[in-house]
Amino acid sequence: MRKELLVDAAPPETRVALLEDGRVVEVLHERRGRQGLVGNVYLGRVHRVLPGMQAAFVSIGLDRDAFLYVEDAARRGEEFDFGEDEGGAEEAASGGSEPPRIDDLVREGQEIVVQVTKDPFGGKGPRVTTAVSLPGRTLVYLPGVREFGVSRRVADETERERLRRILEGFDEAGGFIARTAALGKTAEELAPDRAYLTDLAARIVRRRESSAPPALLHRELDLALRSARDVASDDCEAIRVDDAATHARLKEFLDAVAPALSGRLELWKGEAPLFDALGVEAEIENALKSRVSLPSGASIVIHQTEALVAIDVNTGRFVGQKGLEETVFATNLEAAPEVARQIRLRDLGGLIVVDFIDMEDPEHRQRLVEAFGTELARDRSRTRMLPISEFGLIEITRQRSRGNLERTLTRPCPVCTGSGRVKTDMTAALALRRSLRRPPNLYSPGETVRVRVPPGLAELLAEDSALLADVEEALSVRVELQVDEAAAPGTYEIRRG
Repeated sequence: MRKELLVDAAPPETRVALLEDGRVVEVLHERRGRQGLVGNVYLGRVHRVLPGMQAAFVSIGLDRDAFLYVEDAARRGEEFDFGEDEGGAEEAASGGSEPPRIDDLVREGQEIVVQVTKDPFGGKGPRVTTAVSLPGRTLVYLPGVREFGVSRRVADETERERLRRILEGFDEAGGFIARTAALGKTAEELAPDRAYLTDLAARIVRRRESSAPPALLHRELDLALRSARDVASDDCEAIRVDDAATHARLKEFLDAVAPALSGRLELWKGEAPLFDALGVEAEIENALKSRVSLPSGASIVIHQTEALVAIDVNTGRFVGQKGLEETVFATNLEAAPEVARQIRLRDLGGLIVVDFIDMEDPEHRQRLVEAFGTELARDRSRTRMLPISEFGLIEITRQRSRGNLERTLTRPCPVCTGSGRVKTDMTAALALRRSLRRPPNLYSPGETVRVRVPPGLAELLAEDSALLADVEEALSVRVELQVDEAAAPGTYEIRRG
């Protein structure tokens, strides 16, 4: 698979796109003044403990307090446990079979070091954890916690065991996780990342000792550098950047952490903008639409709600040739990779329900699940998929840490109040009739009542004059329509005098 990373760094926004075989599969945004918080480390103060919710609010210097769940507070490295609990937290976390309670782990007024794991979302503050982890190119360092692990993407058991032995040989107080980029690396090749991360942890400790809460102890890398670290895998064939200053920063960064990738870094000099020339702009526009068309004529419909994301697969114009079951199976197989791509492209998270077209043949169902699972395995975010249900539904949970594409680039519609739909002209006309007749609207006989309406509603009322004629007669008034091109569809405004 041919991979490319594109970085569009025109201020005041940085955008990054990952292409696989020429198709966009991920798009990331970061705007000046609205940088994400995930990965930042803060010295905070516990503002409020909520035993009933098994959570606490932590002040970290933002408009909204951060939210700390009990499971995110239970594991704390000694080096980063700067609270004043005098050991109570460790005893509660490790003693007995009962799970720890939030009021055993933290208390109001306590100073605590936390790391953001999820950006603010839907009016909620960021989610934080006391288990600080510091990612590098090949390793993740876990200060103060002697735990070792290997990325789930490293499937070969022999390689996993080899990497684990290397990690367990490290003599730092903390633990390590080997990332996918560590595949095939020796201990000597991992040494620069190891030294950088342990030095970073030491700098955070020193800043904590000289700071008072709330304080930012460590800021995560900006999007361009973060993407080069996390998204650009060793098999990435090219990293194209359209800004000379960002190109220079990336060159310096890659020379230090991934010399092999440094040679694949290019400064874009094409006449057309980078994202236009390689089709990314068009993909972003299409990703903001609810319907995705497939080459066969079938389609996918995607709707995001507060509770979940619903994805529906439709045959559309595709009628097949052999029979209904074969047509449905072919449609589902065609849709599976596109559904997986759209999930990554739109960065959909939480609970996702995919309504594939129902199939009778158990073998077809199994083949669909396997094909869909293979496509989801390409995703960098953690996903979990359940077997297909008897109704043809597949449920997925996908890790969500940052705002997805739709919420980054759009806002709720001020006309439809976020529903995605507006009232028909007839619905608005009938509502207008009721409003005119509704008490206490006491009009004087002969009064002119002016109503501001959009063009569509004005046309309907002109064609069907009876809609308002009986109201005028009953109230002894004259209704005058004032057409406003700027008025939202399905709305009206009654003006007296």
